[in-house]
Amino acid sequence: MDEELRSLTERLRQESGASPAFERLVATDDLDALAGVLTEPGQPLWARELAAFRLGLARDRRAFESLVLLLNHRDPPRCASAAHALARLGDPRTARAAAALATNELRVAYALHPVRLLVELRAPEAVPALITTLQRRLRPQDPYRRVALACVDGLGALGDARARPVLNEALAHPSLAEAAVRALGRIPKPR
Repeated sequence: MDEELRSLTERLRQESGASPAFERLVATDDLDALAGVLTEPGQPLWARELAAFRLGLARDRRAFESLVLLLNHRDPPRCASAAHALARLGDPRTARAAAALATNELRVAYALHPVRLLVELRAPEAVPALITTLQRRLRPQDPYRRVALACVDGLGALGDARARPVLNEALAHPSLAEAAVRALGRIPKPR
C-alpha cells in the first residue's frame, strides 16, 4: 500500500469514526462510485477527500477540482494528501492551478504544499511561480519562512538560472542564507 494512502486511511478512519461508509469507500474498486461521492450533496469532507485521493491515484481526472480545493485547505495533512494525489493524477491543469495557489498572497499561509507540488511536477510554471512567491517572502518581518524556505529549496532542486537573482537576495536573510547557498550551488554556472 502507498505510504501516503496508508497515512490518509488511518487519519480518515478516525475522522469518520470507522463508519461502514468509510469501510466501503476504502474497499471499493468502482471509480464511478468514488466519483459519485464528489458530486453527491451532503457528503462529509472525509468521504470527499478519500474519494478524490483514490481517484487521483487511479489517474481519473474527475478528481481534479476536489484535489485542488483540498490542496488549498487550512489543514496541512489534507494539503499534503492532495498534493500527493495531484502529482500522480497526470492532469495538465495541475501545474497552472498549483502556481495560482502558490502565488496567491491572500492564501500564502497555505502555499507550502502547492510550492512543493510545483517542484515535484517540474512544470514550466514552477520557476516563475517560486520566484514570485519567494520575492514576496523577502520582505522584513514576513511570517511565512517555511514557504520561503520551500521556495529556496525548490529553486535549487529545479536548477534554473532565472532563480539566481532572487536566491542572491535570499542570502541577506539569516533564516534563508544557508539554504540559498546550497540552492545557488545547484544551479549550473553560465559558460
